[in-house]
Amino acid sequence: MTGKDRGFWPMRDLPVVVWLLAVAVVALAHPALPAPRWLLIHLLLLGAVSHAILVWSRHFADALLHTAPQPGDRRRQSARLVLLDGGALLVVVGVTTATWPVTVVGAAGVVGAVGWHGVALARQIRRALPGRFRSTVRYYLAAAALLPVGAVLGTLLARGLADPWDDRVTMAHAVVNVLGWMGLTVVGTLVTLWPTMLRTRVDDLGERSARRALPVLVAGVLVAAAGALVGLRPVAVLGLAGYLVGLALVAGALARTARARPPSAYPTWSVAAALLWLVGCLIAAAVLVGTAGSWAEAGDRFGWLTPFLAAGFGAQVLLGALSYLVPVALGGGATPVRAANAVLDRGGALRIAAVNAGLLVCALPVPSLVRVAASVVVLAALAAFVPLLFLAIGASRRATRSGVVVAGPLPPRPRGQAAGLAGVGLSLVVLAVAGGAAADPSALGAVRGMSGAGDIAVATGETTTVRVEAAHMRFTPDVVEVPVGNRLVIEVVNTDHDAVHDLVLATGPESGRLAPGGSARVDAGIIGADVDGWCSVVGHRQMGMVLEIRAVGGPPATAPGDTGGEGRAVDLTAEPGEGFTAYDPRLPPLTEGTVHRRTLTVSEVEREVAPGVTQRLWTFGGTAPGPVLHGRVGDVFEITLVNDGTIGHSIDFHAGSLAPEQPMRTIPPGESLVYRFTATRAGIWAYHCSTMPMSAHIANGMFGAVVIEPADLPAVDRSYVLVQSEFYLGPPGGTVDVDALADERPDAVVFNGYANQYDHRPLTAAVGERVRIWVLDAGPNRSSSFHVVGGQFDTTYAEGAYLLGRGEGGSQALALAPAQGGFVELTFPEAGRYPFVSHVMVDAERGAHGYVDVTGG
Repeated sequence: MTGKDRGFWPMRDLPVVVWLLAVAVVALAHPALPAPRWLLIHLLLLGAVSHAILVWSRHFADALLHTAPQPGDRRRQSARLVLLDGGALLVVVGVTTATWPVTVVGAAGVVGAVGWHGVALARQIRRALPGRFRSTVRYYLAAAALLPVGAVLGTLLARGLADPWDDRVTMAHAVVNVLGWMGLTVVGTLVTLWPTMLRTRVDDLGERSARRALPVLVAGVLVAAAGALVGLRPVAVLGLAGYLVGLALVAGALARTARARPPSAYPTWSVAAALLWLVGCLIAAAVLVGTAGSWAEAGDRFGWLTPFLAAGFGAQVLLGALSYLVPVALGGGATPVRAANAVLDRGGALRIAAVNAGLLVCALPVPSLVRVAASVVVLAALAAFVPLLFLAIGASRRATRSGVVVAGPLPPRPRGQAAGLAGVGLSLVVLAVAGGAAADPSALGAVRGMSGAGDIAVATGETTTVRVEAAHMRFTPDVVEVPVGNRLVIEVVNTDHDAVHDLVLATGPESGRLAPGGSARVDAGIIGADVDGWCSVVGHRQMGMVLEIRAVGGPPATAPGDTGGEGRAVDLTAEPGEGFTAYDPRLPPLTEGTVHRRTLTVSEVEREVAPGVTQRLWTFGGTAPGPVLHGRVGDVFEITLVNDGTIGHSIDFHAGSLAPEQPMRTIPPGESLVYRFTATRAGIWAYHCSTMPMSAHIANGMFGAVVIEPADLPAVDRSYVLVQSEFYLGPPGGTVDVDALADERPDAVVFNGYANQYDHRPLTAAVGERVRIWVLDAGPNRSSSFHVVGGQFDTTYAEGAYLLGRGEGGSQALALAPAQGGFVELTFPEAGRYPFVSHVMVDAERGAHGYVDVTGG
């Protein structure tokens, strides 16, 4: 970097800050954004990291090659950065809006900027004199050559690929961009930057190790990517292993340098932690991909690792390097550099401990709320760099103006200060974990020991300990015999792969919710009589998940607790409260793109389902029904399901045709999966949770509609979507009453999740307008006979076929069984209020009722 480039240069310094701020905003607002996981990773890696690579690889090339600056260098560098950042922004917009042409233009901009950068480096190395560290610039050239490959693969993914191509191309794309474009740049730079950051000389064997490692690393990237593309997982694993070998060749020199001068400040700690995450993630990727049973499973496993690779490696190496380089780039002499360094090193040990401990917690099978709390700590610790950067710039300028010269590195911290700060960082993570556990204590499987049914028995002083496994809706063993007077301790282990279970005894003790693989000890107390136990997860007991404790020589069993309710009265004549907002019944408009990406987050929310009546619902995206999806035949839907609930959930899209084992599998709390399907046939299709008992999950809110339009569907003036479902109300604040559900005794039958809501917020139309109403019966049990009082349908469409065209004939009702759907069309002859109902009249009287308000034409 030439002298004229020192100081604050907005095009060099500000975009990285903007990209990092965007990462923080998306992290905080992710539930309301499309494809938030994709956004977070690409804002960080494609935006912030790629910008930094273009800036600092050119800086190191200038320094290592000792080439004289050329006229217009800064102007051309600025143009490359504008092209890169503009292209990255277009990619983000194109993918999140499913507008593929915009994505293509953006990817072309990114490739153009990096290609231009690579050509400039190639010309620079040709005109430079032979030097010791030319190999570092060759790392940059190799990285620049790989980025276009990764960009093409990413553009194909944005267009939409069928399985298993999507998983294979996703892995190849990540390998080429993260290990190639980013990894090669980082490794090549650290050969000289790492000793400089540690303020010691370069290891004698460092440059030779780097030269030997480069072809090994490039080969590892190419083999891993090729193995993924051709569908050979062993080859992909071989490539990852080869990349690890290349890292090992360079790691020796870096480790020797660190032993000679151990890291003692935030920049070096951050870079060291980043390298450990890179190695750890690569080892984990090789093991997880190599042991996967299919590419779908391998894709899910690799996808699970990606955030840790991005945050642990990408974010930490970026912030560590910038914390060292920015003060140098600001210039002004030793004193301003020292002042800026001091600011950027504030709380360094605390931030490092918080980030890495928090990431480790997130990698463990912890409850969702604990993972969220730990993620917030990680985000805060990483985001602290941004305000510190601006404070460092201010400190540098003040030191420059003061004229006072203070030379040398920062003084060492007082003994124990770094350890104390690290302890504070770890304490923050512990507090976050405790806070998450407090918000959802049952998820930790805490045992609350209580006395058993032993008050009538004489204690023997002996303890019976048994192991009980919970899996497949059964306890094994499901009968436990205990001598009267013995204390019983039950070791409960959840051996299911995807379902949350617990054990509740009629006498009070319980295990708490156990995630897959979780365990707990339940102290049943002194056993003096038979005791019944069961799993209290909704529906599990009704499916036979019960445990019988037999007191040998004791009286008969105690009466088990009753998890069912008697239902609740629903006053359908009541008015909703002030501020009530009806579920929007309008069909969402079609988008231009053919790929639809959505994140559906499973959340447990208490919602009003009738005036003054609430239920704790399980939802897709916070509403029941979930969001309406709208597309055409041939469109690709990529749905990321995130389970932020407290039990296992899944999703089944009737609009796609594919083997259900992987995409429809139940995922435990805190996990996610990607469900991809191509809409090959038209209609209104249900989606719902398919976790058993399926009826309970659907009845408690886990359903929605996908509208796939038939070819050449005529335009109409208004389109509405109505989804009929039932509520079986448990106690206030509770979930579905599974006993009423089994007996088919609904308390309410509703359209779009609320009894009679369109009595109070009617649909609207005008005389003479053509109105299309899509109707789906989500069930789980009741059929529907959709009818508009005072109206006649001239078009009816059910289950993919027209039953009636626009002729002389008419239709009075559209009959639908659960999981069936269609649409009706009609025009209204005169102004007025037209009721619509399910003509199963008892259900209309339970809340399946609404109005269309028709105004004069």
